[in-house]
Amino acid sequence: MRTFRNAIVAAALAAAFAAPFAGGFVTRTAGAQARAANISYAPVPGGSYNIDPAHSSIGFAVRHLEINWVEGRFKDFKGTINYDEKDVTKSSVEFTAQVASVDTEVEARDKHLRTADFFDADKYPEMTFRSTRVERRGKDGYVLHGDLTLRGVTKPVALPFTVTGAVKDPWGNTRFGVEAQTKINRRDFGMNYGNAFAGGFDVGNEVRIDLRLEAVRPAPKAAGR
Repeated sequence: MRTFRNAIVAAALAAAFAAPFAGGFVTRTAGAQARAANISYAPVPGGSYNIDPAHSSIGFAVRHLEINWVEGRFKDFKGTINYDEKDVTKSSVEFTAQVASVDTEVEARDKHLRTADFFDADKYPEMTFRSTRVERRGKDGYVLHGDLTLRGVTKPVALPFTVTGAVKDPWGNTRFGVEAQTKINRRDFGMNYGNAFAGGFDVGNEVRIDLRLEAVRPAPKAAGR
């Protein structure tokens, strides 16, 4: 997959450009963290929440030439979280993404990813996830178990996740955050494209999944409206 080489060059240029501003970035980040330390989160109320695509990220990363990770995301997705505040393990999640919306910031690569070598978007336009159970792990950690369907293949996956407590946004809606990470093998879903390289593969088999989600429940409508 030749276009993966472009990402290495882009990463080097980005690092060189960012270096002169590193000091200022650290200062601003430290200030933001100090302010965040004063935030008081409320317990997440139970109910049905929609994943807010404008403030969420469905990301992934794949090893290229055994030397670097190339990142991407899906831009078109939707999902719901049914949250049980009395017992989080009774919560559930459903999620759908349009695989043609894959975006790695290199159009030639994205076109290749949409072909039968990878996602085969024309034949299998959607990727879906449906939870089967939630497992508590430790005091504040959980694991979401469910079925991931990709290219017509369904496999069980486990997503360790954490929840950020609820806040009210300026419009009265309730929001909370979720972060989850896991790994899958793309060949389990029929994505077999790739060639041997340096004792490994030019396109890695392991795919890192990184979900940063913001869930929102609309404020109740005022009486009479």
